[in-house]
Amino acid sequence: MNNIQFVLNTDKIIYKNIGDYDLEQTFECGQAFRFDRYADGYTGFVEKQLCYITLQDEKGQNVPSVCGMENASMTVKLYGTQPTEEFALAAGRFLALDTDYAALKKQFAQNEVMARAIEFAPGIRVLNQDFFETLITFIISQNNNIPRIKQLCDRISEGYGTKVGDRYAFPTAQQMKDITEQDYRDMKFGFRAKYLADAVAKVLEGTISERTVKSLPYEEAQKYLMQIKGVGPKVADCVLLFSCRQYRSFPKDVWIKKAMAQLFPDGIPQEIEGYEGIAQQYIFHYARHTL
Repeated sequence: MNNIQFVLNTDKIIYKNIGDYDLEQTFECGQAFRFDRYADGYTGFVEKQLCYITLQDEKGQNVPSVCGMENASMTVKLYGTQPTEEFALAAGRFLALDTDYAALKKQFAQNEVMARAIEFAPGIRVLNQDFFETLITFIISQNNNIPRIKQLCDRISEGYGTKVGDRYAFPTAQQMKDITEQDYRDMKFGFRAKYLADAVAKVLEGTISERTVKSLPYEEAQKYLMQIKGVGPKVADCVLLFSCRQYRSFPKDVWIKKAMAQLFPDGIPQEIEGYEGIAQQYIFHYARHTL
């Protein structure tokens, strides 16, 4: 995992030598909807396990960000279960600890505008989330705001997911198999009801397969996901970026279109080619707060 070591404890995993990482920039940038700020960190589900994630400085004190620090660490505390080496590796991948962000940012920063965007929010990471959950939550996200998205995601989790501690994991496709379009409407999902019903049905029948999505080149993967009713290029790109490591995916909303027009009128700079999706997170955050 790129020289990142971890230590297993009774109920936690401690990751060592963490580079630039900011919890708020990562968990509140619009890529995940079921992580909540709690005390010095964030609680949420990783691989269906309820976790409490914190960062520590070189003195072992909890801090919100370790950008610019050396010998920093991250602690992932599990509720109700003991960590295993397999889970530690999976959680590390989920949290993007296996990606060399220092090298990527050095490459991106060769472009002057990207250098400014990175300096503004150096601790953003693109999470590697569960495919089905990402698909459903980004269908829910259409024409919606983050507080409302989180509320709807919690509603469906509490109704159909597995209880872990005092929270509920996001349900699997199998757990959602009997939800009708009318049920979704009754839960206030509105026009998204038919899209959610279609997405669950296509996953269960095998028309949409996580394995297939992850095996396809970017353009084919995007087209493949758009077989689902209501899934257009933006939702497909979000699913590919946030759960399939398709870093060429470049989700475009009003903010990012405005940002690209003002910051990169000549188009995507060559310094980010192949990793446009990761670069997009820096651009989006920078544009949202400065333009």
